[in-house]
Amino acid sequence: MGISIQKFTFNAFQENTYIIHDGAICVIVDPGCYEKHEQDTLVQFIEENKLSPAALLLTHAHIDHVLGCDFVLKTWDIDFFIHEKDIATLDSVQSYSHVYGFKGYCPPKTPNQILQGGEKLTFGEIELDVLFTPGHCIGHVVYFDKKNQFVVNGDVLFAGSFGRTDLPGGDMNVLKESIFNILFELPESTVVYCGHGAETTIGEEKRSNYILQL
Repeated sequence: MGISIQKFTFNAFQENTYIIHDGAICVIVDPGCYEKHEQDTLVQFIEENKLSPAALLLTHAHIDHVLGCDFVLKTWDIDFFIHEKDIATLDSVQSYSHVYGFKGYCPPKTPNQILQGGEKLTFGEIELDVLFTPGHCIGHVVYFDKKNQFVVNGDVLFAGSFGRTDLPGGDMNVLKESIFNILFELPESTVVYCGHGAETTIGEEKRSNYILQL
């Protein structure tokens, strides 16, 4: 069947949650499902496609990307991956979630798979390279499928834009290094699945992204 990727847009931040699967095994990336109907949508896709979840992967731990972590981990007993530098970011969400109206936020259990960048993760036929890409967040990573030429890149790069750097741990110079030295080194045909908004390609962003003017 090959590798497929399914996007869901959840919560008030319009965050993109992804399921990557090989027709049997799947991984869930950045679950933003907070409301019950969002959680039901995620479960329905997995059950209807007869998928077996193997892992929860975070690109980073800002609130909009982790609202569904507790639900996912309680629904499926799976490994939980995060970069070591973003554990504190995840731990801090409970202290401010009410400010954004998420009074029912439940912090997830402690991640049991700690990333440093440079790992190759394999789940069934899914093979993902972990690339460390800080700047938007201190512990940000992206997941690159070399064979199928796509990257789930969280909030590093957007179609025509890039991640904000005014939150704790953000740094514009570091973000630019991640974009120019890591993402822009990927093949131009690589499809970029963003944490918000539409997909793009590395080639398109190398030609036209606003960050080129900064």
